[in-house]
Amino acid sequence: MSPSQIVSLSKIGVLILGVSDMQKSLGFYRDTLGLPLRGAGGEFAFLDAGSITLALREAKGLAPVEEDGRMEVVFSVDDIEAAYESLRSRGVEFRREPRIVTGDQLATDFRDPDGHVLSIFGPRATT
Repeated sequence: MSPSQIVSLSKIGVLILGVSDMQKSLGFYRDTLGLPLRGAGGEFAFLDAGSITLALREAKGLAPVEEDGRMEVVFSVDDIEAAYESLRSRGVEFRREPRIVTGDQLATDFRDPDGHVLSIFGPRATT
């Protein structure tokens, strides 16, 4: 490849999160959040997260995430209130109620077993 042939990165295909306990994290993402398992083996598990694959990578001795702002995984939803209530009924502990963050879009967030910040983002259902 010559220097004049510029390659542009234009699509994220896989997002990998380091986890300290694969079974606990896999149960959370698969069973609590409902992400379908695409495959697992060795230190990885791959979950279907729509247009990207969410991969979990077991990293023994991983320190829990203690600081906000470094990274956040955001799940788009069609009805923020329905998603919020459904996840709460499955044991997800949200850090705050859904709130307007832009226009008619609301968001709220929670943490996974390792402390990664996860959010749901979307509108209220139209009635």
